[in-house]
Amino acid sequence: MRLEDFGYNDQFEKFKIEQKLDNFEIGRVIAEHKERYIVKTTKGEYEAEITGNMRYTAKSREDFPAVGDWVAITIYDNDFAIINKILPRFSIIKRQAVGQFGEIQIIATNIDYAFIIQAVDRDFNINRIERYLTICNSSKVKPIIVLSKIDLINENQISEILERIKTRIKNVPIIAISNQTQDGYSEIKKIIERGKTYCMLGSSGVGKSTLLNNLSGKTIMRTDTISQSTNKGKHVTTHRELIVLENGGILIDNPGMREVGIADSKIVRIRMNPAALFLMLLRKGI
Repeated sequence: MRLEDFGYNDQFEKFKIEQKLDNFEIGRVIAEHKERYIVKTTKGEYEAEITGNMRYTAKSREDFPAVGDWVAITIYDNDFAIINKILPRFSIIKRQAVGQFGEIQIIATNIDYAFIIQAVDRDFNINRIERYLTICNSSKVKPIIVLSKIDLINENQISEILERIKTRIKNVPIIAISNQTQDGYSEIKKIIERGKTYCMLGSSGVGKSTLLNNLSGKTIMRTDTISQSTNKGKHVTTHRELIVLENGGILIDNPGMREVGIADSKIVRIRMNPAALFLMLLRKGI
């Protein structure tokens, strides 16, 4: 494959020339596992680590590689490399790291479009969609709303949900799909372009991994059913990973951002039930 087949463009090439990186191999980070990375190049895939200098001079997590990054590497053997430099990012999807005040977590970089996926059969929430839209807008990523599991409700209910979204959210494409019947898949495939990178955002259990498997035509990510006891999705994907689809599009699957939904629900409970807030503060001794 050529570098262009997984998102390389003229701006990255210009930076490579300006920084005189000709002696390095250029690749894209396609997976991250606790500060060890898989980098894809035209020569193959390599497990990689950053240099000691990069680690020492890093001021925050944003200075470390992330899935989607283009990097300059030195290859040391058949399957190992050292990351020497991160090429400038044209977009970054990030959020506040959970439980770490002031620390930023990068979800993915160099993303062109984000599929904001929400299931219509359970805790459908327009406020949560708007939270994801805010992330996309601040990240310079174009959003596409995907309503999944439409096979579990009737057409009138689908029309009602679409109308509710269109009333509050303007100028954002909306696609309704079923991962079971693959209704709506033709619309998604028309949107996916060769060399463009797409990220999936959505809570656990909305069907992100199933959508990825169906689009790729093979089982890349393990999927689980909804828990009958909690009516919530089981958290299956445990790391961010980048996959090149057969039609040339590039898709990133990442852990469900469950904390976004949890934060929303806490805000609602505090606003609607002051007594519960008072009791909670008493228990904490505030």
